[in-house]
Parts: sequence; structure tokens; C-alpha cells
Amino acid sequence: MVRGASLYFHSPCFDGIASSVLTLDFLETSQNWRFEKLCAVNYDSRIDWLSSKRRKPFAVVDFLYHPDADFWADHHQTSFLKPSLKQHFEEQNNRYHIYNSKSGSCAKLLWRSLALRFNHQNRRFTDLVKWADKIDSARYSSVEEAIIGPYPALNINRSLVITKDPNYPAWLVTQLRKQTLDQVGRLPEVVGKSDEAKTLIEAGLDRLSHTVRLDGTDIAVFDVDSSDVLINRYSPYRFFPEARYSLGIVRMPDSIKITAMRNPWLQFPSVYLGKVFERFGGGGHRRVGSLLLRGADVSDAEGVMKRLVREIRKEEAGNKKSVAA
Repeated sequence: MVRGASLYFHSPCFDGIASSVLTLDFLETSQNWRFEKLCAVNYDSRIDWLSSKRRKPFAVVDFLYHPDADFWADHHQTSFLKPSLKQHFEEQNNRYHIYNSKSGSCAKLLWRSLALRFNHQNRRFTDLVKWADKIDSARYSSVEEAIIGPYPALNINRSLVITKDPNYPAWLVTQLRKQTLDQVGRLPEVVGKSDEAKTLIEAGLDRLSHTVRLDGTDIAVFDVDSSDVLINRYSPYRFFPEARYSLGIVRMPDSIKITAMRNPWLQFPSVYLGKVFERFGGGGHRRVGSLLLRGADVSDAEGVMKRLVREIRKEEAGNKKSVAA
């Protein structure tokens, strides 16, 4: 029996939470692990991710590669902080280290990989995996569903945006181990946060309407103060459904987030936004990228955004040449 284990998972992120549920189910029921700590981590941890000491055994899901992890799974192109780490991953060929950058979500990757490698797949989590993949891959049927969809899974997803409780993501993981997705998505604690988020999202839509504009013909750009509102990342496409990308500055009291997204309702070869943002100290997926500016860096937000626009256009031109060739 493996006792005293810790699980590090990406949050606030529905996929990170779903991946945690699958990992706990596998390691506890099939591998006889016992967990003491569930730790939500975000990309502000990347600076000391490798240098901070972590007591073994520990697992990491939907987050950066750690060579000491006893179990690891991720799908981000930016998972490896150094080229040597990717080489380490490949040389180790550890069956408990799972990676595929082409997977739309970590949960779907785990769902398939655990079945193939360990013959483990708990059908009770079928809906959880379906929604994690839909949310993380931005496979929504419409802008309205993405912003204010009424489903229990989307209640959970919205609640993650609004909560200030650092223990809330771990609480969700625990609840999803015990109850169905629909049951957890209808809990008063979840619905209350989701309803609050909806109100703030609608206020954010109104505020965004005064600043979002089309740069050229293909990028919806914006610079918006997010004080007392929520700016949903899909919102620019309500105003400019023809835009191929959105890119904007979201101003917060002590920091600035610059975020970009590929329009998920248009079909075209996308720039790998996560890679573009990695050059500026951020990260993300093929379809989504973001970075956080703090302190003195805040004053350069507009300059960073202009450089990001240039990088996206440069990458777009490269994609078109490759297709033509």
C-alpha cells in the first residue's frame, strides 16, 4: 500500500478537477494508494515548480511535467519547462507518465490511456469525461452555451471562476468521487456560485461591448477593467462572430491578464497560441493562451499586446505558406 500521497492538479479548471477524479479512482482502487493532500496549482507556480521540494509519493495531472512524480498526466504543448525534461520523459518510458499534446483534454487522455495500459475505466465517470473534453476543447454548440449554458457541468465550471476559497477545487474533487456530475452541479454551494457568476458575466458583456473592436478583419481586441464583473473568454465572439481570434487585456486590481483564443466556431488551421504566449512568459493550449503581468510589468501591457498581435499574424502567414506549399 502506498500511503501519505499528494495529488497536484490544475485549477481553477474543470478538466483539472475531472482528471483528478479519474486519477484518484485509478490509483486508490487499482494501485492501492492512499492520499492525504489534494493540492490545486496554477501557472503562477511555474517559477518554482521544479525547485520546490515535494514529499513522495505524489501525482500530478493536467499540469507541468515533474520528473520526480510517481504518476503524471498532461496534454499541454507547454508541459515541459526545459527541453531536457521532455528528453527525460521520453528516455524513462514510464508507464505511469502519460502525455499526448494532441488530446483535447487531460481527462479524455486519462480515460483512454488508463484503459489501454491498465485495463481500468470506471464507466460512472463517462459524463464527467465528456464534459471535461467539451469544455477544455471549446466544443460548445454556440456562444450562448459557452457563456451562460444551463447544464450542471457548466454550473461547476462557472463556480470555479467566482470562488475565492482555495479549498473549493479539492472539495469539488471529493464530491465528484461520491456523487454524479448532475448531482454535484446542482448542489446549493455550486448553484449559488454559478448564479453569482452569471450575473457578473452579463455585466461583463455590457462593459466589453464598449471596448471590443476588430483589428483588421480577423482579431477581436479589447482592453477592459474586470473590477466587479467577469469577462468570459468567449464573449468577444458574441460581438464579432467572424473574428478568427480574440486577444485582450483584462485589468485586475493588482495584476493584468492578457488572454487570447481561437474562434472555436470557425474552421481553419490555428496558430498554436500556447506556444506564442510561452515566448512571453505565459502558456496554454493550441486554441487558448494567456499570461499574467504583475508589478512593473503591468505598465507594458499595451506593448505586450501589440507584440502578441504581430506574433499571431506572423504565425498565421507561416501557416498559409505551409498550406500553399
